[in-house]
Amino acid sequence: MPSPFLNPAASTAADGLAIVHLRRDNLMPVILEAQEADKEEKVTTTRFGSFPHSTLIDQPWGSQIVASQVHGGRAKKSSTKRKADEALGDGGDTSFKSAASGFIHVLPPTPESWTAGLPHRTQVVYTPDYSYILHRLRARPGTTLIEAGSGSGSFTHAAARAVFNGYPSSSSSSSNKKQRRRMGKVCSYEFHEQRAGKVRDEIKDHGLEEVVFPTHRDVYADGFLLGDDPKTRQSPKATAIFLDLPAPWLAIKHLVRSPADGSVSPLDPSSPAYICTFSPCMEQVQKTISMLRQHGWLNISMVEVNHRRIEVRREYYGLGNEGVRRAIVFPKSVDEAVGKLRLEEARQKEYRKMQKGNSNTQQKDGTGAGAEAEAAGNDDALKSEVESDQVPLYAQGRLVHRTEPDLKTHTSYLVFAILPRVWSDEDERKCRETWPSHDSKS
Repeated sequence: MPSPFLNPAASTAADGLAIVHLRRDNLMPVILEAQEADKEEKVTTTRFGSFPHSTLIDQPWGSQIVASQVHGGRAKKSSTKRKADEALGDGGDTSFKSAASGFIHVLPPTPESWTAGLPHRTQVVYTPDYSYILHRLRARPGTTLIEAGSGSGSFTHAAARAVFNGYPSSSSSSSNKKQRRRMGKVCSYEFHEQRAGKVRDEIKDHGLEEVVFPTHRDVYADGFLLGDDPKTRQSPKATAIFLDLPAPWLAIKHLVRSPADGSVSPLDPSSPAYICTFSPCMEQVQKTISMLRQHGWLNISMVEVNHRRIEVRREYYGLGNEGVRRAIVFPKSVDEAVGKLRLEEARQKEYRKMQKGNSNTQQKDGTGAGAEAEAAGNDDALKSEVESDQVPLYAQGRLVHRTEPDLKTHTSYLVFAILPRVWSDEDERKCRETWPSHDSKS
């Protein structure tokens, strides 16, 4: 089954993953379930109402879905009793009654939307971090990437999309074996057994089992080779490594060209290897850099990604903007403040005049209806006087932008390094024969 993260269809489907968009920072992943016979309708409940899954299935991505009325866990249909022709499939109204509580949008799953709404099991590597990490690791279609510390699976999904260039099953069916291309894959390792099991289930549900290979293992002790039997383990031949570990320096001893125990290296011998470690403390960074230097890693650098979104909006100033969203109801100038005071004085004079007239009228006929009507007319006149000077709402205020005051991501220090490929005298000789120097004299 093609993964919706890699090859999304044109619309939602039963048993598929959809992202329910509530607000900009509030997304909810939902597995859409078709209604089975003699079972209640599956309903997703949000702050904007209840949404039966039958109203979410077979909808184009980006559709706006209105909430439905739900009573006692069931979606209330427009006809309370099924008729015989409905049971036979000969018609009948089976639509749901709409509710006034709100609406949602259904979006296709992407690594970005999955990161925003995934169930948190550990600290999450957010989009600004993993986009920069994948760029520095040279992750591209066909790359083999090692991830240590699967956690909540945020980086796993992003890495799978970055290295994806086809499914191995379709490549192996090719008749010409010489033209087989190297398929991208992510070898993900997790020490915690329960988290490893949940990541494995999510990868299967999302159709990524041919691209991502999750493994439950302690990489500090057992390294990064593929397979459960130590005698038959194979090298993933990785060129990119991401370590999201509490002590990444303990795993670097396995990321060498010639391991001390004589086993095969997990790195691709024909290509340089790029590594990134994700550490929240400076002491972890120092130990990691020291170990990288001891094992021959070069071009070591540290980066901290402080990502803040820029909010652009229009601010409205002035006393006439009361009730307008995001309006600052204060005088925007001295003239407006003086005008406001004069307006209040005029209203007070009219009020006192109305009270005086009201008392005289009550003495004559015992009612105050005429005075109330006069006061209402005066208020309308004053209001129209204020609104006459207003300009259209879209032209009011001033356009401003500002950055977010606080970081909303899990900040850590990123350490990058490069391990060159092995270069022997024989490689140098072949290189000189293939590309001879034009400066040398024969």
